[in-house]
Amino acid sequence: MLLTKASEYALLSLIIIAQRNAPQDVDTLSTQLGISKSFLAKILQSLAKENILKSFKGARGGFTLEKDPKELTIREIVECAEKKPTVIFECAPSIASCPNNRAEFCKIWPFFNRFQSKIDEFLKTITLADIVKE
Repeated sequence: MLLTKASEYALLSLIIIAQRNAPQDVDTLSTQLGISKSFLAKILQSLAKENILKSFKGARGGFTLEKDPKELTIREIVECAEKKPTVIFECAPSIASCPNNRAEFCKIWPFFNRFQSKIDEFLKTITLADIVKE
C-alpha cells in the first residue's frame, strides 16, 4: 500500500482540526504544516465531499469535523484522500481474474490476499481519536 502525501496531509490536518473548537482555514493549516495551500485545499474539499469534514464559508470559515473522531477510521480517511481503495499490491482482486493470465501458477496471490485482509482489518480498527490520543 502506497500512502502518498495526500494521506499524510489529510491525517495531519484532521489531527489539528480534531484538537480545535473552531473551524480551521486552509491558510492557517497550510502554514502550520508547511505544505502547499492549493494541494491541501483539494484534500480538504475531498474530505468534505465524503462528509468527513464540514466546510464553512466566509471570513471566519474553515473546516470542522463532521463525524466524531472515534467514528473515523484511518482506512476511511486514507481511501478518501487517495481516491482509491487501500491496496498493498497491484494484482487482481481475485486470482481468477488475473490480468496477466498467471492464475494457474501464481503462488504469491494467496499470501498477498491474506496480507491485504489483515491490513484492511487493522486500518478499520484505528480511528482518528486513537491517533489524536498518542
